[in-house]
Amino acid sequence: MPAVTVTDITSLARIPEPAPEAVDRKVRSVTTGPQGFEGEGFPVRRAFAGIDLADLDPFIHMDQMGEVDYGPGEPKGTPWHPHRGFETVTYIIDGEFEHADSHGGGGNITNGDTQWMTAGGGVLHIEKPTEELVRTGGVFHGVQLWVNLPRAQKWVEPRYQDLRGNQSVLLTSPDGGVLVRVIAGDVAGHQGPGSTYTPMAMLHATVSPGARVRLPWRPDFNALVYVLAGDGTVGAERRPISTGQLALFGPGDTIVLDGAGKQESRYAEMEVVVLGGAPIREPVAWGGPFVMNTRAEVLQAFEDHQAGRLGSIPAQYLPHGDIGGQMS
Repeated sequence: MPAVTVTDITSLARIPEPAPEAVDRKVRSVTTGPQGFEGEGFPVRRAFAGIDLADLDPFIHMDQMGEVDYGPGEPKGTPWHPHRGFETVTYIIDGEFEHADSHGGGGNITNGDTQWMTAGGGVLHIEKPTEELVRTGGVFHGVQLWVNLPRAQKWVEPRYQDLRGNQSVLLTSPDGGVLVRVIAGDVAGHQGPGSTYTPMAMLHATVSPGARVRLPWRPDFNALVYVLAGDGTVGAERRPISTGQLALFGPGDTIVLDGAGKQESRYAEMEVVVLGGAPIREPVAWGGPFVMNTRAEVLQAFEDHQAGRLGSIPAQYLPHGDIGGQMS
């Protein structure tokens, strides 16, 4: 699991110990994400399955993509498809992915890179493995998160952020046993590179066997920890958690993570994604690739898409001889 690593973790800024009066958040639930397939057939885990949208707010959906070791010719992606009303955050841990959209955004991302696409009023996009990955095969592993937009921003102009892995802020725990990559939000005064409409934080933490960290967490944020790989515990009560499981936390000031003293042979450490954000607290109407406030707005989005009002596929991505570039 390459993502972003460091040669000397002791050279990184330390996450300070929380104040004595800080309240550790208690674990409300631990759920297991079911496995399925997305797009043209790549394997995913539905990380948020079984969690009420009100507890996820401002998040909507998250897939762990892979981890899968493809043979040559096997890697798969998604066809061109629309979005409206939210943001997609695609974080690649291992392998390579190509993104393009009808608003001109796009590029390749690989170990530790993130593509942050704000669909806003509407966009078409495609995500697929690079030609090189298709040719050679190899390991592919990543995460895609959907972040809701408040009513006031659902119709903003689409935008695209290309966040390279070396832009992530790297921190460590007081004892140097945990590597934290801050993709968005603020951790102990250290700000990640992602620019968000809704106040939120997104981290990727590697927890060494037997290591512990108490992450300071904004009291007005919700708190979610998803295990990408490995075993450990969450909360001061040391609730067991393992690969493919999600912990939902209650209120408080800190998130406690512990790596199991002994990991199974496939994983040297526990790898987790930590998420939190300020709840939007607006009605959510979700239909396929559209996340709006009312059912009428979702139906309008489908109608606008059918009418070609969400954008056109750029000419360089069209089959030879095709014109128009609209999806049906």
